[in-house]
Amino acid sequence: MLELLYSAPPGTWFPTAVAVLIGLLVGSFLNVVIHRIPTMMQREIDNFVAAENNQEPVHTDRYSLVVPRSACPVCQHQISALENIPIVSYLIIGGKCTGCKTPISPRYPIVEALTACLTGYMIWRFGSGVTGLAAAVFLWFLIALTFIDADTQLLPDDLTLTLLWGGLLVNLFGTFTSLHSAVIGAAVGYLTLWSIYWLFKHATGKEGMGYGDFKLLAALGAWLGWSMLPLIILLSSLVGAVVGISLILTKKMNREKPIPFGPYLAAAGLIAMLWGQSITAQYLRAVT
Repeated sequence: MLELLYSAPPGTWFPTAVAVLIGLLVGSFLNVVIHRIPTMMQREIDNFVAAENNQEPVHTDRYSLVVPRSACPVCQHQISALENIPIVSYLIIGGKCTGCKTPISPRYPIVEALTACLTGYMIWRFGSGVTGLAAAVFLWFLIALTFIDADTQLLPDDLTLTLLWGGLLVNLFGTFTSLHSAVIGAAVGYLTLWSIYWLFKHATGKEGMGYGDFKLLAALGAWLGWSMLPLIILLSSLVGAVVGISLILTKKMNREKPIPFGPYLAAAGLIAMLWGQSITAQYLRAVT
């Protein structure tokens, strides 16, 4: 059985099924990451400002990804182990807090289901060896960054920089691309959006994107190599434009409200990992 789990070739059902189950658990943890990291960042800022003003820290209680236990934000009912089973618990309790009956966002089981399905697909696509495991970790970071950016328009350095260095380490052995291509990809990815940012700012006086976007594209370049950057930029721009225009036309978003670019970069990076070479090859055949 262990042999089936470790280094199984792509398209093997047993490790894929195990990956789906693991993905459910990881998805549950990602919900915690998505909710708590922005709060942790804000608490650090609050304490920093207080220290600069020679005041006592605003937050003295311990707050991390582990502590305190998850609880209902309305009635502070602590979530028990039986209430924390991915997807199943949400369905059993009817999507409401068992303490005060406040509705629980359906996004929690959606994140869990999305993580489970895509983790299974990664193992199915790449196998359960180093490549498949690395692809799954890449996916998990992108899911967390996507939802954090959608909520707060922030791409935390704790995630983007870890993803960047992880890509360089993974490609020490040429897992997805050569180390040479990964290093160039990281540098070019960062400098590309950095240049666009400053050109746009000088031309309009406004900031078109955040520094987190630079770091995320650098991370994608570190994982997939410099040759995938044009495809990632093209795909993210197209998807971002279509979604943004659709939201504006349907009046679900104000024209003046900034649109987070991170989710589109993350989606483009995932597409590039899975089908980038095929898309590029088909394009080259079409134009030659």
